[in-house]
Amino acid sequence: MTTDKGATFRALHQPGNPFILANAWDAGSAKMLAALGAQALATTSAGHAFTLGRPDMGRVTRDEALAHAADIVAATVLPVSGDLENGYGSAPETVAETIRLAGEVGLAGCSIEDTALPDSAPYDFDLAVERIQAAAAAARTLPRDFVLVARADGILNGQYDIEEALRRLHAFYEAGADCLYAPIPKKTSDLARICREIPAPINALAAGRKYTALTRAQYAEMGVARISLGSALARVTHQAILDAAKPFLEDGDFSKLAGAADGSNIDRMLGG
Repeated sequence: MTTDKGATFRALHQPGNPFILANAWDAGSAKMLAALGAQALATTSAGHAFTLGRPDMGRVTRDEALAHAADIVAATVLPVSGDLENGYGSAPETVAETIRLAGEVGLAGCSIEDTALPDSAPYDFDLAVERIQAAAAAARTLPRDFVLVARADGILNGQYDIEEALRRLHAFYEAGADCLYAPIPKKTSDLARICREIPAPINALAAGRKYTALTRAQYAEMGVARISLGSALARVTHQAILDAAKPFLEDGDFSKLAGAADGSNIDRMLGG
């Protein structure tokens, strides 16, 4: 068996046979997901920001994100992909340096989006492609395999339509991206179209009512290669705080705490 986690990670990307990329937000959630059978992990920029008491969208620095990624890498033996937002800078050379640093902390891959954070506007098409070209070139210089995911986030952010998303995904593929990703297309038929038209593994995001209603088998039928959770699981934990804390803070009702997880079971998952 290979000891190259990047190669192990790449082998999981099989169109029509999607694996679930479980997004963790700290070492504890990483260990729990591994104990439950996850094949690979990813960081979540939003989930990480929440642990720092910050909102999502470009509020975490590159140094913070990479240190956090290193913690997730160290928590389990699983390959880990980094949610590295826009690469922490607009210039292609900045994105390339982010990829090199990602390799140094042990990530098996990462995603780079085309959004000019902290704004929601996309980068100009040509610059967006140049950034992925630089990222791909940097990834190929790393000593271990590294799966580069290029994201077209304009549909998610309400900035462009499926035609522009496909135009960008095609260009990102030609620029050297290993896996392509357009989060939350308006229609599931658009996701199926992306899988048909892009000759590379496609990531789908299981978030929101429409896409969490689909099963793994349905994603497989569309040709998806991997299914990520984004910040959805982290947000489930925050919903649990809302559901449990509001009653006791507002009405002195502690009954929601009765549904807490068994501590001994969590301890076993964490290696206690």
